[in-house]
Amino acid sequence: MSRHDPDPGASAAIGAALYALAIRAVRRLPRDMSLTSAATLATLERTGPRRITDLAAVEGVTQPAMTTLVRVMEESGLVERRGDASDKRVTLVCLTEAGASYVRTRRQQGVHAFERLIGELTGDEVEALVAALPALQHLAELESRDRERPKQ
Repeated sequence: MSRHDPDPGASAAIGAALYALAIRAVRRLPRDMSLTSAATLATLERTGPRRITDLAAVEGVTQPAMTTLVRVMEESGLVERRGDASDKRVTLVCLTEAGASYVRTRRQQGVHAFERLIGELTGDEVEALVAALPALQHLAELESRDRERPKQ
């Protein structure tokens, strides 16, 4: 439940602006791997080792598709499979150092792209963005939490 019920028009306008910005940001990223692969690496970086079935649910793909994707990333040296120390029947997908480096580099490229654009804003616009940072960070946390919930 929200603490504040915003004007539906304002929510729609904010949502549209954030969505358009996200789409443009994604289009600027290097096309060296699929978005699902990059998202899976980012999930592993954020949450640590996961089962393939968990990754499939979080990324919204089938288990066989995730198995194939993990195999390709494993062959590229970005992830590895390890047994779970607490349950020998379970295999976990883990980020390798190369995978972690890829995630960091890709994130930094995105940050630099936005830094360049922010440099073109007026002082008042930059101040407005700085004032909005706590809300944007909270929105990112809410999105991450929502994304981790099992899909029904």
